[in-house]
Order: sequence, then structure tokens, then C-alpha cells
Amino acid sequence: MSTQADDLLAFAERDLISMRDVSRDEINAFLDMAERFESLTQPVLQGKVLGSLFFEPSTRTRLSFSAAMQRLGGSVVGFADAKVSSTAKGESLHDSIRVVENYCDIILIRHPREGAARLAAESTRLPVINAGDGTNQHPTQTLLDLYTIRKTRGRLDNLKIAFIGDLKYSRTVHSLIETLTHFDNELFLVSPQSLRMPPDFIDELDTRGTVYTEDEDFFSIASDVDVIYTTRIQEERFPDPVEYEKVKNAYRIDRAAIERIGAEVTLLHPLPRLNEISTDLDDYPGSAYFDQARNGLTVRKAVLSLLLGVKF
Repeated sequence: MSTQADDLLAFAERDLISMRDVSRDEINAFLDMAERFESLTQPVLQGKVLGSLFFEPSTRTRLSFSAAMQRLGGSVVGFADAKVSSTAKGESLHDSIRVVENYCDIILIRHPREGAARLAAESTRLPVINAGDGTNQHPTQTLLDLYTIRKTRGRLDNLKIAFIGDLKYSRTVHSLIETLTHFDNELFLVSPQSLRMPPDFIDELDTRGTVYTEDEDFFSIASDVDVIYTTRIQEERFPDPVEYEKVKNAYRIDRAAIERIGAEVTLLHPLPRLNEISTDLDDYPGSAYFDQARNGLTVRKAVLSLLLGVKF
């Protein structure tokens, strides 16, 4: 039987590309450890350098990783726009990674192409963290989502969780739902017909015996739902702008909608939001989307430290 120390040691010098690569025991061990980073300010990463490569726009992920590295005494090199990198000159991703590995100890990459983070990991001896690859995976967002759920609800099992909005293109939804199959929960999948969960994800839910329902109506979710996770309809993911216009305002959750459900619910959103969550919910006791952003700093401190082999 593995111990928590064994599960945490398994993170050292490995990649974090997909939540498919992380077990339930490792998730629980990691979340337990992450709590220790809430107030940790010691420079445990002094002398370490993060290579931050963002081929796609980001605010929360990029800044929280940079802040996490710097607050633990490390430093950051990299770029936030592929146009200022040698990619603009035609350099391959493989070659870019082989060059950057000479300047840092760990690599963080966001890329619009699915599978790009895996390719980056195969191109270097350094640990690689996937900060989002197309519509595929966003593992550190999943970890901070799980951390937030556990902090607000006290557990990760026996919950009723509703996902609202773009379930087709949202990598945060895909990553989180796949991971939740390790736990015993009931899921409500609410989206326009054109933005339903891809069939392969539904097949996985069926294979793992996850209880779920699919619907287009927001009010189809249970009145005793514990968590509502809503997402932005992502214009940039649509190949056809006309199709985006048809669904861009499909859902708008406001205080009246929450009160109609009548639940003491936790509201989550990976941000940025447009108009899918009304600002009149910002002071609602269950609104935790800004807490998610704050928890991102804590979780990413833990990720960087564990992958770099820092011992506690």
C-alpha cells in the first residue's frame, strides 16, 4: 500500500500533462500537501527558473504561475505572445523546447494545438506542465478546481455537480469531469445541443459508471445541487462565427435563478466571464469564482515545488 509520502514523491521530476496520468491517491495526497502552501513564503525555489511559454493568451494561469515561482524565491523567463518568439520565424515546437531547456529548470506551456504539451514533454529532459492545449486538458486548473470544491464543500465524493455552458470545447470542463470519475458523484451536463460533451467523454462516463444526465434547460438540475460550474461560450473555438452567435447568450445565471433553485450552492467559473454569471452574484455567499483564482496561486506553488523535487 502506498503512503502519502510515496504519492508525493512520485511527482518529483515528472510531467503534468493530463489528469489522466494522475491517480485518485495522488490527487488526495497533492490536495493535502497544497494546504501547506496557503501561507508558505520561504524561498524554497531560490535559484530555480521557470520557462513560461504561452503561445495563446492567458491572464490567470500565466500570472499565477509567475507569482507562485517568484514568491517562492525563483525566477521566470519566457514569452506571453508567440509572435515575439522564434515560432514566428517558423521554428518547430520541438526545437523551441530544446533551446529553452538550456535556460530553465522546468517548462510551462500553453498552446492552441491539442497534444502540443505532450510533444513538448517528449522533447526535453525537464519537467513540463501543461497550461492548456487546445480543447484537450488543463491539469492545474483541475487541481485548483478540486482544491476549491474540497475547501467549500468539505469533500470530493457524494456531491451533485452541474456543468453549464460550453461542454464541447472547454478544456477546463473536460479535464475536471474526467478527473471526477475517480470519485462518486452525480453530474448534470447542461448545454445547447451543439455544445454537448463530446461522445468519447460520454463513453468514459458510461465506462466508469458515473451517474449523469444531459439537458439543455438550466432548471433541469437538482434543487439540492452542491456545485454549479459554468463556463464562457468560447468564440475563439468556433470554426463558424454564425454558430457562435446562435449560442453566445444561451445561459445567464443571476441571483433570481439561484434563488429559484433554492440550493445552498457553490458557484464556480474558471474565468474570464462575459455575461453568463451576473455581477449580482459576486457577493452571494456561495460564489467562489474569485476564490478559485486565489487558490490557483496556492496550488501552483505546490505543483512547481513537487515537480522540482522540493522535500517538506
